[in-house]
Amino acid sequence: MQIEIITIGDEILIGQVIDSNSAWLASELNGLGIRVSRITAIGDDPRQIRDAIDAAFVRGDAIVTTGGLGPTRDDLTKQVLCDYFETRLVFVPEALDNIHRLFGHRGVQMTEADHRQAMLPEKAVNFPNPEGTAWGMWFRKKTKHLFSLPGVPFEMKAIFTHSMRPVLYGMTGHQAIVHKTVMTTGIGESALSAIINDWETALPDTIKLAYLPSPGIVRLRLSAFGNDTDDLRGETERQVSLLKKIIPTYIYGFDDETLQETTGKLLLRGGFTLSTAESCTGGYIAHLITSVPGCSAWFKGSVVAYANDIKSGVLGVQADTLVTEGAVSEKTVLEMANGIRQLYQTDFGLAISGIAGPDGGTVEKPVGLAWIALAGPAGALSREFRFGKERSRNITRSALAALNLLRQELIRIQGLF
Repeated sequence: MQIEIITIGDEILIGQVIDSNSAWLASELNGLGIRVSRITAIGDDPRQIRDAIDAAFVRGDAIVTTGGLGPTRDDLTKQVLCDYFETRLVFVPEALDNIHRLFGHRGVQMTEADHRQAMLPEKAVNFPNPEGTAWGMWFRKKTKHLFSLPGVPFEMKAIFTHSMRPVLYGMTGHQAIVHKTVMTTGIGESALSAIINDWETALPDTIKLAYLPSPGIVRLRLSAFGNDTDDLRGETERQVSLLKKIIPTYIYGFDDETLQETTGKLLLRGGFTLSTAESCTGGYIAHLITSVPGCSAWFKGSVVAYANDIKSGVLGVQADTLVTEGAVSEKTVLEMANGIRQLYQTDFGLAISGIAGPDGGTVEKPVGLAWIALAGPAGALSREFRFGKERSRNITRSALAALNLLRQELIRIQGLF
């Protein structure tokens, strides 16, 4: 079974709201063995809604729409769908009871517009909304199916989970889709593709590979299609095992695992503690680290040493080093790493200094240059990186490169490869 998603709302088209609903729905539908063939965004306009439905039904037999089911005048979806499927709105007492219950709990006075939310399509299966006033709707016309859900994310998810998922489960038959994402860092998309080319070429026809690059990270998503979930999962895991033998040092995790989570687990496993000293990243490394629950077990703190007097006065970087080598240099970051390690009395001190851009670079030290150093029980090491010219991407890539340098050293120390 394939399905199209149509998200409705002017706020999507003007960039005021990010369409997170479609991403969530696509993931849930795939989990049911349903392929999403297209995602379309349109405005709150009756003609656009009708045209989008017509086009989607030419391509397939099932649609999910989100948005436009609220109580205000700009919420047009419900009436447009009634006209399209040749039905009318009728009063549903259960819907009004639900609204009374919700408003009673919140201590909110109902308006006439709220009462209109109890008017629902006569020729549709109406799905209760446990979190709001806009019910979901399931229209059927011969072999065509359209499911309409509200645009408020937590309401949409509640209706899908409680009412729509069981319906779809009964419609999907024995289709199955299994996804597995391999997270890699420290290598670009084209270089990675060249290394794993033979493995990719030998993948069975049931498994498709997609490259999903982002600054500092390349995701490899394996999607397996067939009739037996267990068989697909087993074959996918077998292929991942083969891949791990080809690029063991570049793989840091799977599915939604972050680099900071992986690094934290390695620190915890070894009983190590960490502190960071940041210049060009401005605390972004510490931000990534502290996004991990429980990081206080291994992370002690950070110093954002943006100015040279902080590098020297707090971290102990020698004045002569800053004068002769410069703030962005191997010697400076080594002294920063040793300084933060000593200051916070941690097993590891991780430091970075660079030129994030868009200006400030020279011929010798261009924009995108970053020096990263790690001081630990076995001594100190440093690496030079040259990224691009865009500031935000440079900050992201620098922070991830620093965490990856730490990850690789922890793997080496613990003999994991």
